[in-house]
This record gives sequence, C-alpha cells and structure tokens, in this order.
Amino acid sequence: MSDQADNRAPYAQIAAHYAELITSGELQPGTLLPSIKNLSQEWNVSTATAEKALRKLRNEGLVRGIHGIGTEVLDRPAPMSSGSQRQDRGRRTGSSWGSGERSDSHQAAMVSAPADVAQALNIKPGSDVIRRRRVYRDRHGIVAHSTSWIPARYGKLIPQLANGERLTGGTSLQLIAEVTGRPITHRVDTASARLLTLEDAELLELDSAKPPAEPVVVMTAKFVDSEGNVVEYGVDLGGPGRTWRTESEVTQ
Repeated sequence: MSDQADNRAPYAQIAAHYAELITSGELQPGTLLPSIKNLSQEWNVSTATAEKALRKLRNEGLVRGIHGIGTEVLDRPAPMSSGSQRQDRGRRTGSSWGSGERSDSHQAAMVSAPADVAQALNIKPGSDVIRRRRVYRDRHGIVAHSTSWIPARYGKLIPQLANGERLTGGTSLQLIAEVTGRPITHRVDTASARLLTLEDAELLELDSAKPPAEPVVVMTAKFVDSEGNVVEYGVDLGGPGRTWRTESEVTQ
C-alpha cells in the first residue's frame, strides 16, 4: 500500500497514509476508516500493528473511536509545523510540506535587518539581509506565515535566494550548504505565544480592525553551519486556532 522510502515503522506508515487522506480532504469528516481486521489484511501487517496505527491517528486528533461502529474521521485543523520540523520532513521524505499542505504567496527582497533579526544572525542592525516569505495553507486555511532571514553574503553566492519564486535545486539551507561546503550541523528552536499585532493580522490575511483575541503560536529557528555561522533565521507565525505539536519515540 505504501511506497514511502523512509525508515518509519509499518504502523507509522499506515497512519501517515490516512493522515494525508484526512488532512487533504479526500476523506471527509464522518467517514469511517477500515476496521483493524481489514487494515491488517490490506497492508499485510498484524492486527496489533493496525491497531497501533489507528491509535496514532486518535492521538493526533484526526479520528475518534465509536464503540460498536468503528473509527470516524474528525474535522480539525492540523497543527502548525516549525521550520525545523519542515527541515526534518524534507530530509526524510523529500518534501517540506505537511499532510494536505501547500505554500503560496512567495516573496523575496533585500531589506535592512531589524534589531531582533540582526541579533539572531550575528550581524549589525540595519545590515542588508534577504527576507523570504511564504504562506502555508491546508483546507482549513492558513497554517502559518513563514519568514526566512538570510545574510546578504549568501545572496551573492546564490542569486535565486533573493528571487520571489520557489527555489529550485533544494531548500535554502541545502543550497547554502552545497555552495559553501559547510553542512548545517545544529539549530536552536524557540516556541512562544503572543497576541496578534496589526502587522501579524495582515500577514495572516485577517481583518486588522478586528483581529482574534486569542494568542497565536510563534516558532523561531536558527540554523548554524559547521563553522558556527548562523546561515538562516526562521520565524513562523501560526494561524489562529493552530497549535504546535511534536512527537518523539520514548525508549525504556
């Protein structure tokens, strides 16, 4: 059933397959998923593996179990993902998009670095910096508005970084690592929440006169190469109602 070339366990591959169908809208809310028995037969796995896949989907808030009926698809916005998670996803699957996601409104320009960006990139405030922006969406609306800040010196090496079109030949981080010969070795992530500013509301395509009152999630990530240079600083502004979720294996 699955043609993914990653190293995920069978239950995770099954769950990812149905998560894609759910978040893309191909499986509508109220739809019942195959039974554990049918899943195990279709995917040629044990019933324990099939049950674990459905449990993963329940834990992700995509489905619910109804006693005596089956597993029903829920209608909930998917959580936002950070730049770091998109980097991991791209390295693992070849695509930085989450299930059912797409990106548009790509923009790029050379601008003066704001104070917080200059501090993150270890450059002087007001220095030239490349600002790349895009909007991630799914069928529920905006998942996140994402901004990448890149020191201007990399624009001289890779001119397309300052071009508003989607990058070709890899992500910005992959292109920078390739042209400099210095791999990205670590990153620094932060997560916070804040009330929307007027600028935030505009970026999220909301009515700036009546922005939502609840806080939104803000994720940042600094990417550092093998010589300690900060090559990119990313800021992801979550859409209203979006949460941030991360998952990891726990070994005993």
